[in-house]
Amino acid sequence: MSHPRLSIRLDLASGERIGPGKIALLEAIRSTGSISAAARQIGMSYRRAWLLVEEINGSLQGPAVTAATGGRRGGGAVLTPIGKQIVEIYRAIESHADSSARAEFRAIQKLTRKRKMRPTS
Repeated sequence: MSHPRLSIRLDLASGERIGPGKIALLEAIRSTGSISAAARQIGMSYRRAWLLVEEINGSLQGPAVTAATGGRRGGGAVLTPIGKQIVEIYRAIESHADSSARAEFRAIQKLTRKRKMRPTS
């Protein structure tokens, strides 16, 4: 059975936003070492991923992702210390909010319909 879950979006003073999609992209870049591989891993186009990386980099005091182009082994991408820190802070906020609202999640679950099972063919 599926339980209610929290989805957090941070609205930054600059007007930019960081939410679950951008954090998932940063985490995928961290694990794959590549923007294109990260995009494939989370089911996003490379262009969209690249635009989001540019948006994230532009919203912080320094870049969250640095990319290398070409070379014998192709390019790559890594999270900078700022990128690692934004992921860590976001996940900490998410964890604190989730644990703080457990009773409310249970109350919401009692008020919502159960998910209908779809017949398999």
